[in-house]
Amino acid sequence: MLNILWLSFFLLAAGSAAWRWVIMHEATVFVAMIDSLFAMAKLSVDVMLLLFGTLTLWLGFLRIAEKAGLVDLLSRWLSPLFQRLMPEVPPGHPALGLITMNFTANALGLDNAATPIGLKAMRELQSLNPAPEVASNAQILFLVLNASSLTLLPVSIFMYRAQQGAANPTLVFLPILLATMASTLAGFLSVAVVQRLPLRNPTVLGWLLSGVLLLGGFIAVLYSLSSAALAALSAVLGNAMLFGLILLFILAGAWRRVPVYEAFVEGAREGFEVAKNLLPYLVAMLCAVGMLRASGALDLLLGLIRSGVDVLGWDTRFVDALPTALVKPFSGSAARAMLIEAMSTHGVDSFPALLAATVQGSTETTFYVLAVYFGAVGIQRARHAVVCALLADLAGVLASIGVCYWLFG
Repeated sequence: MLNILWLSFFLLAAGSAAWRWVIMHEATVFVAMIDSLFAMAKLSVDVMLLLFGTLTLWLGFLRIAEKAGLVDLLSRWLSPLFQRLMPEVPPGHPALGLITMNFTANALGLDNAATPIGLKAMRELQSLNPAPEVASNAQILFLVLNASSLTLLPVSIFMYRAQQGAANPTLVFLPILLATMASTLAGFLSVAVVQRLPLRNPTVLGWLLSGVLLLGGFIAVLYSLSSAALAALSAVLGNAMLFGLILLFILAGAWRRVPVYEAFVEGAREGFEVAKNLLPYLVAMLCAVGMLRASGALDLLLGLIRSGVDVLGWDTRFVDALPTALVKPFSGSAARAMLIEAMSTHGVDSFPALLAATVQGSTETTFYVLAVYFGAVGIQRARHAVVCALLADLAGVLASIGVCYWLFG
């Protein structure tokens, strides 16, 4: 009888201790989630301060380019292709030239220029949208291609690797290039299937084949360079392109007798208005991301993936790079932190670090892009944009894993 009493007392004590641990653990999680909520709200304001300056600057220069006729020139050049891919956009519409400039800036890693140009393009497309709160087919195609945009010179990734002491910072150049090509192709084809785009049209095929040939030639040239030459080119080309664009806009405006200062101020005022409307969307999106991270859902998911990979008998090294892949659609800064953590934990040239760098360079902050681009024009129904953009991200991650195992073992 005494033994039974002692056993009952022990079970009650153990149960009480277990409940105390559960309560303390849950309380810690709740505190972390609340702290993250306010931290993300502060981050939203910090991001907005940066966007205010960047948008005001670049939309000022873009207004000069518009009045000088540069955007119209690009629009007329691309009209034959976009008449098939975006039939609701009239030939020669300013949005077409802005879309081209956005893709070019993204490909060269010019994020500071790409975002303002892309927002301007989205506003132009919104002017053609018959249902202002619902994303049009043209807006969805543009956003998905923007979110999965081809990156030819991932300068920031090279910089992170150099900061961590990599002997060859550009070692991930080819893996990133192959993975981002897979991401862009998957995004484009997913939208093409949903929207039933005429991919067999001779004009579309001609443009696509020409683009593949030009891209292949550019890749061949870059791949023939030494690591030092490629790193130098990456550093110089981005800054040269930014300065060259600004100079081109100003000179073209002066040549066409555009009042350059007045045009800049007019565009800058528009940039201020665009940035002001973004804050509610950024707060909502970033706070949701912060709550997800702080809740421990990411760690739980990684544990389940590792267990499943172990059961299948596969190599588990890629799992250590998955945190970068899982948080990248939500937060670029979080993915960057995960990348640096992988480099410092496993070694800058370890397989997980190389894979994390490849994923970072070939995927995009999809939900941030959705919040910024659609939020800037007040779109509330994204339709198939989210699914297609996430398919592009998934293709980029899977391609990164395959390419890294192929090149690095």
